[in-house]
Amino acid sequence: MANKEYTYAIGRRKETTAVVKLFGQGSGNLIITTSNGSKKPLHEYFGGNFYLLDNALSPLKTLGVDYLKKFDMEITVNGWGIAGQADAIKLGIARALIEWNSDLRVTLKPYGLLKRDPRIKERKKPGLKKARKGPTWSKR
Repeated sequence: MANKEYTYAIGRRKETTAVVKLFGQGSGNLIITTSNGSKKPLHEYFGGNFYLLDNALSPLKTLGVDYLKKFDMEITVNGWGIAGQADAIKLGIARALIEWNSDLRVTLKPYGLLKRDPRIKERKKPGLKKARKGPTWSKR
């Protein structure tokens, strides 16, 4: 996959960033690279959590079963949280598909696959233990 032509896009969610390289005329190999450099197939990376795997591959499943085997993908993920990583991969795949063929935008947009989820962790405030949790109050 090193010197083939590819289309890439970036997906983000919470503190996670996923860079998706989409290689055309592939055989359905989905390889994920983590921040420590380890490479695994995508179904192995999510383990037995099929909900997150289906969530990450939802842009391809929305377009049809043949799209799952049409492309090879190389995904690089940085940031923690496996649920955030799945959502970042989903957005990255959807954006890469739009870069590859802009006609697919009409199909993916009604399902909300092109929206970035803007929710992030709330900052810690001074005088509190966490964002909203205060110290224990005692009457005496």
